[in-house]
Amino acid sequence: MYNRRALALTLAVALIGFLGTSMQAQENRRPQRSKLEQQDIDTLVQLVNGVAAGTQPAPSEVGVTWVGNHYLKTDSGRTYVPFTVNVDRRALGKKEVSMYVRAVSKAAAPAAPAGQAAPTTVTFPWDDINFIDVPDNGRVARALVLPPGEYDVFIALKERATDERNAAPGKTGFVRETLTVPSFEGSLQSSSVIVAANVEVLDKPLSDEQQRLNPYTFGSLKIDPMLTQQFPKAGELNVFFWIYGVQPDANKKPDLTIEYNFHQKTADGEKYFNRTPPQALNAQTLPPEFDVTSQDLFGNQGVPLASFPAGDYRLEITITDKLSGSTVKKDVPFTVAGS
Repeated sequence: MYNRRALALTLAVALIGFLGTSMQAQENRRPQRSKLEQQDIDTLVQLVNGVAAGTQPAPSEVGVTWVGNHYLKTDSGRTYVPFTVNVDRRALGKKEVSMYVRAVSKAAAPAAPAGQAAPTTVTFPWDDINFIDVPDNGRVARALVLPPGEYDVFIALKERATDERNAAPGKTGFVRETLTVPSFEGSLQSSSVIVAANVEVLDKPLSDEQQRLNPYTFGSLKIDPMLTQQFPKAGELNVFFWIYGVQPDANKKPDLTIEYNFHQKTADGEKYFNRTPPQALNAQTLPPEFDVTSQDLFGNQGVPLASFPAGDYRLEITITDKLSGSTVKKDVPFTVAGS
C-alpha cells in the first residue's frame, strides 16, 4: 500500500516528457546484432511486409491479442503510447521470442516530385525489435512514441532462432491494431485514464533499458494496469491521469477542481449512485515551487468497492479549470462482481 496524499504531492508535478525522449533515443539506437538475432529480424520484417502488402496471410501458430493501450503527452509534441498484448504461452515451445513492432501511418504518402525517383528505402514512424522472455501469464507490455494521427500497428513474433542443426522453424504469431493517436497541444485536456491493479513508488527512476521493459512507469511511479473492467467487491477502483493545457494565474499556479461521480446502470437506465469529495489543485494544495507553465498536473483517486452492489457502473471524472472556464470529462466503465 502507498501513501496517497504523499503520492499526490510528489507526483502532481510529474512530467511525461522524459519518457518520449528516452524511448525515441532507444528506438534510434541500432545496436550490433548477432547472426541469429539478425536472422530473426529479417524474418519478422519480411513477415510484416508481406502481411501489410496483402501478399501473405497473418500467421496464427501462436495467438497474439491486443489487450489495450493508453495515450500520454510528451514534451516533444509526440504522444507516448504504452500498450499490452497477450501471447498464448501454451502455444510456444519455449519462452524466448523475438518480437517486432512497426507503426505505419494511414495517411497517404506524398508522391515524389516530378522528375524524381521514389525513395528506395522506407522509414516508419516507429519500428523496434525486442528479444524477450514471455512470462507465464503471456502479458507483454511495451510502448511507442508517435506524432498525432491514425496508424496501423503490426506486431510479429517468433520463437528465437538457435544454432541447433536441423532445428525446426520457430512458431510465429501476429496481431494488427489501428490506433488514433491524439494531440495534447492547446486547451485543457487529459491523458487516458489508467486503472491500476497495483501501484509501487520506486526509490529512484528506472534506467533507459528498464523503462523500455516497464512502459507503465512514470518517474518514480510504477503502475500495473488493470486489464479487465471487472472488480471483486473487496477490491478498489484506483485511477491515474495527467492534465494538460491548464490556464495559469499571475503566479503560474492552476485553479482546478476534479469531481468523481459514480453512476449505476440499471434495467431502467443509468442513475446517480454516489461521489467522492471534489479535489482542488491550486496554490493552497500544491507545493510552493509548482509552475503549471512547465509542469503537468497529476490526478489520482482510489475508491473501495465494498459498498457497491454487484453490477455495472460508470465513473465520470470532470476536470474544471476555473481560470479559463474549460471543462473536460472522462468516463471509466467498470463492473463489480457478486460475492
